[in-house]
Amino acid sequence: MIIAHLSDLHLFALAELSARRLLNKRFTGWVNIKLRRGIAHQRWAVEAVAREVRKLDVDHVVITGDVTGLALEREFEQVQSFLRQDLAMSADRVSMVPGNHDTYTRGAYRDRRFEGHFGEHITSDLPGASGVPGLDRYPFVRLRGPVAIIGLSTALPRPPLVASGHLGKPQRMALHSLLAHDQVRRRTPVILQHHPWHNPASPAKTALEGLTDAADELLVLDQLDHGLLLHGHLHKRIHRKLTTSRGHLEAIGSTSASLVDTNPAKMAGFNLYEIDAAGAVGQIDSFVLDPSSGKVAPTVLPKS
Repeated sequence: MIIAHLSDLHLFALAELSARRLLNKRFTGWVNIKLRRGIAHQRWAVEAVAREVRKLDVDHVVITGDVTGLALEREFEQVQSFLRQDLAMSADRVSMVPGNHDTYTRGAYRDRRFEGHFGEHITSDLPGASGVPGLDRYPFVRLRGPVAIIGLSTALPRPPLVASGHLGKPQRMALHSLLAHDQVRRRTPVILQHHPWHNPASPAKTALEGLTDAADELLVLDQLDHGLLLHGHLHKRIHRKLTTSRGHLEAIGSTSASLVDTNPAKMAGFNLYEIDAAGAVGQIDSFVLDPSSGKVAPTVLPKS
């Protein structure tokens, strides 16, 4: 099985913003986009990445959050258009989880805007299997051949200039139960979340942009002996090994699919993972977009 990993599309729709809609956290986001992000993140780059993914005829695509810029309705509609027209794959072959930009405001989170637009991409083949009541959509599990794709949400509305994530005890309890489920245990887990499990060295920086209950998540993942943990958020390619008491997971971040940057470690692209019929993780590759040709080429996936 071949899985393509995209993240942080950041499709903006600033034309929709009225003065009234800037009277919240979106004001700081709007300033950031005007000064930096709006230049760095380009729609043409996302479209080019999608064209290259289609050429590879992959089995599944995973997208690890931050598909929007400010969680505006028009942005979610643009992502839907991207999925239909540019990626052009059926919903059962594309799995997604939200990022902090997709729950940018309390209103977007309360209205479940992400879930309302992408419900077809977060369906679960084992509904209710975790036995934990009160959970909305996460974790979801999609059983695909030798893999179990597990989607988690680390996305919560935060104050201005704060981009940290949190899983919460109910979601961690549900993940623990799902990982022990027979249909999951016989497959290789491919865990999707926006925030990485590894946090900055500084506690203050972790509180601002890290995963605040990462240590608790690692206690849950300790039961695994192999698998993939895929994330975004950092806007750079990175490959780490998450050691457990039984083995290890390959913890891998994808850069932003729309980021135009002179640094090859950050320039737009995607990752590719091969899992054999027995569930063993094989070749892991990363591809970088060449802005002059609109094509991709293999690039280094830095190990840390």
